[in-house]
Amino acid sequence: MCSLSLSNKTLCFLSVADLRPLDILSEVVPVNGAKSGIRMIQIQGARGFQFSAIRPRFLSFPASRIFIYCDLFPEEFSLVFTLRTFHMQSKKNEYIFTVLEENSDTLLLGLRYSRNKLHFIFWSRELSNGWQTRVTFQDIFLADNQWHTMVLAVSKGSFSLTVDCNIPTDVISDTPFPPSLTVTGSRFYVGSRRRRKGFFTGLLRQLVLLPGSDATSRMCTGKNFNLAVLSIPQILQELPVKPVGNELLKYPYEADMKVTLGSTPPCTKSESGQFWFNAAQKGLYICNGNEWISVLEVEEKLDYLEEYQSLVTSSETKGIEVFIIPKIFLAVANFEGEEMGQEFSVIYKWNYRKEKFIVYQRIVTHGARDWESFVIDGEAFLAVANHRKGDNHNIDSVIYRWNSRKGLFETNQTIPTSGAYDWEFFRIGPYSFLVVANTFNGTTTRIYSHIYIWLSGTFQLFQSILTFGAADWEVFHIQDRVFLAVANSHSYDSRSVAPNSYHAINSSIYELNITAQMFVKFQDILTYSALDWEFFSVGEDNFLVVANSFDGVTYSVNSIIYRWQGYEGFVAVHRLPTFGCRDWEAFNTTAGSYLMYSSAREPLSKVLKLKTF
Repeated sequence: MCSLSLSNKTLCFLSVADLRPLDILSEVVPVNGAKSGIRMIQIQGARGFQFSAIRPRFLSFPASRIFIYCDLFPEEFSLVFTLRTFHMQSKKNEYIFTVLEENSDTLLLGLRYSRNKLHFIFWSRELSNGWQTRVTFQDIFLADNQWHTMVLAVSKGSFSLTVDCNIPTDVISDTPFPPSLTVTGSRFYVGSRRRRKGFFTGLLRQLVLLPGSDATSRMCTGKNFNLAVLSIPQILQELPVKPVGNELLKYPYEADMKVTLGSTPPCTKSESGQFWFNAAQKGLYICNGNEWISVLEVEEKLDYLEEYQSLVTSSETKGIEVFIIPKIFLAVANFEGEEMGQEFSVIYKWNYRKEKFIVYQRIVTHGARDWESFVIDGEAFLAVANHRKGDNHNIDSVIYRWNSRKGLFETNQTIPTSGAYDWEFFRIGPYSFLVVANTFNGTTTRIYSHIYIWLSGTFQLFQSILTFGAADWEVFHIQDRVFLAVANSHSYDSRSVAPNSYHAINSSIYELNITAQMFVKFQDILTYSALDWEFFSVGEDNFLVVANSFDGVTYSVNSIIYRWQGYEGFVAVHRLPTFGCRDWEAFNTTAGSYLMYSSAREPLSKVLKLKTF
C-alpha cells in the first residue's frame, strides 16, 4: 500500500490545513429539486443514482467550483467510489468520471472499468510527451450486480487499489502522476467522457476526492466494507418522504422490487415503483406512475441481415402489412373494378367463432391505393386514397367516420387529391395531422402533396410540399424531434418538348420547426423510383430503409438501409438486393427483429432477419 504525505502542491490546492473530502457526486446532484437524467434506485438496502445517456453534458460542473484557491490537481490523493454495475460485454468500457478540457476533447484525468479491469488514466505534457498514461488494475471483477466500495490511492508513481477493504493491489508506474496538472478551463463529467459512448450504466452511490491522504484507514473501520461511507449526497441518506398533495418526489424512487413479465402492463400510481421485464427487447423498466422508464437494457447493434424466409405469392404484390389477431376490422384497397365496371373496396370484420375475416361493408372507391385508420378523441376514422377515376387523376379522396349507432363507416369529409397514393396519420402533442402523397395530376408528377391538421371537426390545410410522384410518407420521432420522409417515385412532365421519366431523383426528409410551425427540408437522399420508407430501431440506433423499385433500365435495384448519425443525418450502411421492391415492413417477435419486403414485379416476398451483436 502506498503511503501519502502532504506536498506543497496539495497545500496550494487546499489553502487550509484540513483534508476535507470533496464530494464530486454531490456537485451534479441538485439540493432542492430534480434534475433531468438522474434517477434514484434502492437495491439491497442501499441507494444509488442511475444516469441517462441522453444528455451527458448535464452531469458535469466546472473544475473551478472545487478548485477554488489553486488550479493544480493534488499530486497525492485518494479517490473513493461506491458503485453497483451490471453484467457487461467483455470488450465494453464505461467511465466512472473524467476531467476534460472544455474547448477540446483532451482527457486530463479519468476512471473507467471493464468486466475484469479498472483503468486510471491521466495526462502529462511534461512527463509522457503529451501521451496519456493508463494504470491498469487486472482481475478486478466489478460487473457482478453487487455493491462495491473502492479506494484508489495515488502518490507519485505508486498506485494502490483497495476493493471492499480487502488486500490492496499495488501498481508502480514508470510515469508518475504529474506534480503540476493544471485544471484551468476544465470540467468534471460524472459517468461519461462527454459523449454517449462509454456512458456509465450502473448505479453510483459515492464519488469523493480526498487530497493528500490515503483514505483506506478511514474507510475500513466498520462492518459493511462494500458500503463504507466517506461522503455521500444527502438525498441518499434520507428516508423517502411521502409527497404532500400534488408535490412530486425530488427523484424517481424505487425500493421494493416487483417484476412483471409479458406484454406491456398498465403504469399508473398504483403500479408506481414496480418493474416490468420486456423479453422481446431484453429491457428492464420501472413505472414512475405515468410511464415505463428504461432501467437496464441490452443495447443491440445492427450487424447484418440474412434471408430468413421466402413467401411465394399468387401474383406480384403491391403492399404488405403486419398485424396481430384479434383485429376488429381489415380494410382492403381494390385498385381495379369488378366485371360490371363498379369499383368497391371492402371492409372485413374478424369473426371470432369462425376465426376468419368476413365481409362487413363495401365502399365505392376509385383506383384505391391505400387505407389509413386512426382515432381522434375516441372516434374511429378511415381515410382512402383514391388514385384515379378512369383517366382523371384529380378526384376526391374520402375521410370516413365510424357511426356507432348505425354500425357503419360514413363519409365525414372529402379532400381533393391528384393521383393519391398514400395517407399517413400522426400526432404532435395534442394536434392530429394527415398527410397525402399526390403522385400525378394527369400532366406532371411535379405537384404539391399536402399536410392537413384536425381543427373543429375537419381536416384543414396546414402545409403544402412540392413532391415528384410521391408514393409514400413516413413519420418518425428521434428523441424530441419529428421528421417526415417522402418517397419520390419519378419525375415526368408531358408538357416538355421531349417528355422523359426520370427515376433517379431525390427523396426528401423534412423536420418540424416548432418556431416556424412548419416542416422544413432536412436532407435529400438519391433514390430510384422510391415507393416506400420504413423507420425502425435497433437498440439506441435508428434506421430508415427505402424501397427502390426501378432505375430506368432494370427492376433489379438495391434497396438501402440508412442509419441516423446525428449531425450527419442518415448515412447508407447496408445495400439489399431487391427486385421491383414495393413495400417494407419492420416487426419484432420473441425470436428477434425482422424486415419484410414485397415485390411488385415477381410473385415473391422475402423476410430478412436482423443479426445483432
